[in-house]
Amino acid sequence: MTDCCAKPGLMTLDQALQTLFRGVTPVKETEMLPLALCDGRVLAQAVISPMNIPPHNNSAMDGYALRAADLEVSDTLPLTGESFAGHPFEGVCPEGHCIRIMTGATIPTGTDAVIMQEQTERTETGIHFLKKTDVGSNIRHAGEDIAEGCEVLTTGHRLRPQDLGLIASLGFTEVVVYRKVKVAVFSTGDELKLPGETLGYGDIYDSNRIVITSMLYRLGVDVIDLGKLPDDRAAIHEAFLLANSEADAVMTSGGVSVGEADYTKEVLDELGETRFWKLAIKPGKPFAFGQLSDSVFFGLPGNPVSATITLHALAVPALRIMSGEENTTPVMFNATTQTRLKKAPGRREFQRGILSTDDSGNPVVVTTGSQGSGILRSMNMANCYIILTEESCGVEPNDSVLVLPFDNLLS
Repeated sequence: MTDCCAKPGLMTLDQALQTLFRGVTPVKETEMLPLALCDGRVLAQAVISPMNIPPHNNSAMDGYALRAADLEVSDTLPLTGESFAGHPFEGVCPEGHCIRIMTGATIPTGTDAVIMQEQTERTETGIHFLKKTDVGSNIRHAGEDIAEGCEVLTTGHRLRPQDLGLIASLGFTEVVVYRKVKVAVFSTGDELKLPGETLGYGDIYDSNRIVITSMLYRLGVDVIDLGKLPDDRAAIHEAFLLANSEADAVMTSGGVSVGEADYTKEVLDELGETRFWKLAIKPGKPFAFGQLSDSVFFGLPGNPVSATITLHALAVPALRIMSGEENTTPVMFNATTQTRLKKAPGRREFQRGILSTDDSGNPVVVTTGSQGSGILRSMNMANCYIILTEESCGVEPNDSVLVLPFDNLLS
């Protein structure tokens, strides 16, 4: 059985992504920001280390610093000082002596090894060492982690808290990042009502815009929320003009199907150019991408699951590139399905799944149940997509399937 929506000529997901990536341009403008404001921002200038990390040879543990060769002469050495983190031993350790040292403390001049305190005994004549050691034992060398002049983080890297800590450890207080991409968002449909309003017969609440703007905020773009619009050609035309003048990207929900009142694509064709419309994916077939004079356009379907998935799988990768991000490839892997998954050949499907591990620690996945494009609860229950290829005719329990775990935009 062939998918009735998989008509010849529908663009594949891979083709659509290639077209998207060719059709978007990274922002060029940059700004210098303090580290505290840089979580989630994209580096516009590589971070080069101005110093060695660690900056000096230091001890990997609490113990005693000494010359390894001295233990060939005697296994008991007099204690002649101490070296603590922030309070190093000053001077040179005499031959045949040892220095009490703590983790992270500078290795005293004249010593070349550290023996942990558990391998020693205190005596009246000094420190008795229960074993010999080699030169360099338990010493972390200067520049071992990061060498001076090393490129620590590359241009196009999206900053995380641990990255900011690393930058701070190098003494930097601010970095150069790309400005945020601006995305104008609006929903279309006479049937849409805002949460809190009274629903009339045939009305529904506008949930798509809440999901879309929330995901975009997590992505780190500036959102221009233009609200919901009626199925009115003039109103949609004005919204497009405003969005194009203020944003780098225009994103709509609904209005790109084939109904008589679906004006979004019609207005796009008047003001710009449609690069593609309708894809061989499920859900999300009526996704449109186009270009206006000063922005790009992402037309998401109106069904809640379709809107979420096409935003996640198509618009977000393009927006990451527009933000200057270099690595936009999602992490996918195989898991064993524990439930039967129905599918007709023809379109790539993003079925919603619940990913976990079995008793042996191997990844397993089950379906969330009904996969209708209007069942938003299937997204709420899920923590991953189960990716079924265009050629797939479904899978049986214990078959291997490709899974794409939800990233921080949905988890």
